[in-house]
Amino acid sequence: MSPEPNLRAAALDSAASMIIPAHVGIIMDGNGRWAEKRKLIRSQGHLEGLKAAKRIVKAASDAGVRFLTLYVFSTENWKRASEEVGFIMGLVKQYLRGELDFYRENHIRIRHAGDPAGLPPDIARELESACRETCSFSGLQVILALNYGGRDEIVRAARKILDAAGNGGMPLITEKTFHSFLDNPDVPDPDLIIRSAGEYRTSNFLLWEGAYSEYYVSDILWPDWTETEFDGALKAYRERGRKFGGAR
Repeated sequence: MSPEPNLRAAALDSAASMIIPAHVGIIMDGNGRWAEKRKLIRSQGHLEGLKAAKRIVKAASDAGVRFLTLYVFSTENWKRASEEVGFIMGLVKQYLRGELDFYRENHIRIRHAGDPAGLPPDIARELESACRETCSFSGLQVILALNYGGRDEIVRAARKILDAAGNGGMPLITEKTFHSFLDNPDVPDPDLIIRSAGEYRTSNFLLWEGAYSEYYVSDILWPDWTETEFDGALKAYRERGRKFGGAR
């Protein structure tokens, strides 16, 4: 059970001076297994996973995280059964359309990572609308990795560089210039990447940006995640010593 809101707020206030990751990425894994354990259909697991995502967005906002990237749907997830894909897309559309008051109340800005051209047109429109309507909000920026794959992002960045060359402006390719062609070049690399459900894979998530991220793997299935689990991940992050390839 999650702690009482006033107790959690006090705990967050006392930890305000501690290190908070500016950017957290989450691989939200375990919706299907959550449903199977309860002898429910997989779509019920995705519905509960959406509720968990909203809880964690609020927790991240309260904690002072500046950027939160949620791995919603990968470029590989299209291989799943059409019924499951359709249900997930419906949930995404419902979330984007129905949570504007939540975004406004918490000053949350919605952004996108991934290839919008590969999304169903109605989903792409809803995503564009949510990004546009929240673009002036100054709080937590929630980046929805939707039709996203790390390899695909790198390939698309390389194509953008080639397009620039074709227009007479081939840049000198360095890490800095390559980074400028990624989906969200103004967003700092993730300090912390969380994976639920006990799997130890990157699953094609933020491959370029996550080169020096700290990883936190939890056995808890995503629909069961609460503020307590998120606070535990932040605590584990604060206890890490980050070297970025150097000596301590």
